[in-house]
Amino acid sequence: MTFVEKHNLWTPAQHDAAREVARRVEAEDLEVVRFSCADAHGILRGKTLVAAGAPKAMQSGVALTSTMLLKDTSHRTAFPVFTAGGGFGMKELQGAADLVMIADPTTFHVLPWARKTGWALCDLYFPDGRPFPFSTRHLYRGIVEKLAGRGYEFLAGLEVEFHLFNLKDPRLAPTDAGQPGNPPEVALLSQGYQYLTEQRFDQMDPAVELIRRDLQALGLPLRSVEVEMGPSQVEMTFEPRAGIAAADLMVLLRSAVKQSARRNGLHATFMCRPKIPNVMSSGWHLHQSLRTKDGANAFMAPEGGGMFTDIARHWLGGLLAHAREASLFTTPTINGYRRYRANSLAPDRAIWGKDNRGVMIRAIGAPGDPATRLENRVGEPAANPYIYMAAQILSGLDGLDHKRDPGPDADAPYETKAPMLATTIDEAVAALASDPFFRAGFGDGFIDYFLAIKRAELARFNAEVSEWEQREYFDLF
Repeated sequence: MTFVEKHNLWTPAQHDAAREVARRVEAEDLEVVRFSCADAHGILRGKTLVAAGAPKAMQSGVALTSTMLLKDTSHRTAFPVFTAGGGFGMKELQGAADLVMIADPTTFHVLPWARKTGWALCDLYFPDGRPFPFSTRHLYRGIVEKLAGRGYEFLAGLEVEFHLFNLKDPRLAPTDAGQPGNPPEVALLSQGYQYLTEQRFDQMDPAVELIRRDLQALGLPLRSVEVEMGPSQVEMTFEPRAGIAAADLMVLLRSAVKQSARRNGLHATFMCRPKIPNVMSSGWHLHQSLRTKDGANAFMAPEGGGMFTDIARHWLGGLLAHAREASLFTTPTINGYRRYRANSLAPDRAIWGKDNRGVMIRAIGAPGDPATRLENRVGEPAANPYIYMAAQILSGLDGLDHKRDPGPDADAPYETKAPMLATTIDEAVAALASDPFFRAGFGDGFIDYFLAIKRAELARFNAEVSEWEQREYFDLF
């Protein structure tokens, strides 16, 4: 028996998809297939197999060193894996032992920018068939199923900003290597600030077109491409997707944009606020609603009613009630907190408003409008989509359970009295560490694991002497 058969891991739809993958590998004469999984940061890691063995490997599994899921953003292992229990009290992780990657065949794509290359997203298991507890895709799936048990499906529409530059110097000299290595040297594609002008769009279009075509060839549900406010800044929006497909879309989008850009002599970054003169921060606005079993939008009020339903109102109340404690999920990097500035189109407190771009939650819709939804504007584009969306669902369900009232909508988003969001990653770590709600929702093990990775990142940051310190003190004292 294969690993999939022995542990009964696939649905009938996945078995059907696996047969279609095998057919496509042969019919399209593919040469390799990439098996990828998302780590704690939502970054894809994995292995590439020659195509002849790929269909079998989808069911038998591909070994992956467990430390791939234990690294901080410098790619350093953040846990003492060569001690007893590997730093977790889990013998399965000591000694950098292997996990098993099992492909989800429904995620299979042929990569348009890589010659004769297939790609599949994988789930992670221990060799005995148990799901790996720190796999964020697995964690999110469980929370999506919890929501389904309540009769709802989570719909998410992505609105993602990023920067796209000409690549001048990739910094590949041996002295540039390191953990992390020196960043590439780039040049602007546009000077920015002509927000949504056709002149700026046309200026950037030759570069953006290359990526757009690859995304469309990949089958991603691209809706719009826009030139954002800042220099060399782009925004893309996507049609809504349900459940795990929405998070999978974000993971594949980031990887596809970066790979397509690099192959075309460009550099794309989803870093929130690059250290570039006159830069504008990038955000990730998460549009969300609930769909009932009969396909109706549970947030849409009937004709003659209010702006949205009580379900939407209580869901909104839950998002606001847990916003500060969710900061490490929505904004997981040190850099992401540079974005929260008053009057900057980024929120600084847990409030909502009707079609207001300064609040944390922008309510969009009207009675009878099937597109009624809530837009959470707090996230950064570097967030792991599985735990970002999972935190939204957990918060929203708590709002439904306790009929949480979001309070009145805010007209003055940077003046309204309301709980403040975390302003640094130190605050975000402290808020999550002391929060019982997300510990109950995600489990102590996952929260301690995620906090340990973020604390390792923070410790490295605090150990560095910054340019500000050198400028401030070197001559003064």
